Amino acid sequence: MPVGVVLRRTPGVTRWAKHAWRAVAVLPGAGPADWRELRREGETVEYHAATVPLELYRAETEAYLHGITAREPSVYVVMRKIVGEHPFEVALVTASPYEAQDYCDSGEDVVEKVPMPQGLLAWVGDFVERHHEDEEFVKRRRKNAKVDGEQDGIGDPRIVKPADIYASPTLKRGRLQ
Repeated sequence: MPVGVVLRRTPGVTRWAKHAWRAVAVLPGAGPADWRELRREGETVEYHAATVPLELYRAETEAYLHGITAREPSVYVVMRKIVGEHPFEVALVTASPYEAQDYCDSGEDVVEKVPMPQGLLAWVGDFVERHHEDEEFVKRRRKNAKVDGEQDGIGDPRIVKPADIYASPTLKRGRLQ
């Protein structure tokens, strides 16, 4: 689904930042745009910066379910700083909080959380309802686990160690040594 991204420019609060930018809304089903001015109030300006496709994948339904059942269902706008007439390039819009976290981890992209409009929420919810399958939890078992609970105090015999390194005590004739 094509999704338009609305960015808001406000005056900066320090002498080092002339402007502050935030993604404030998305427009589901929007047409193409290239930094079209939508609204101006004093020095605050909102732009329809770009329209990018929102793609959903069957393998990611668990992440979408997590996102739409949150207290405030949201989409995430990933932007990259560029040098030129405009400060950002909109890279993508995603409904997956897990994918958004991956972009946050790199530190190179700016990720903004934007409230999901009702129409988009219904579209993502319908996709999840049709394609989500709960996976059964399977507890992993350790192989070659020592289960007798007895410690021999030897440690790794391949490592030569001086005598002052701690080894667990052993039980000899009813008392610890």
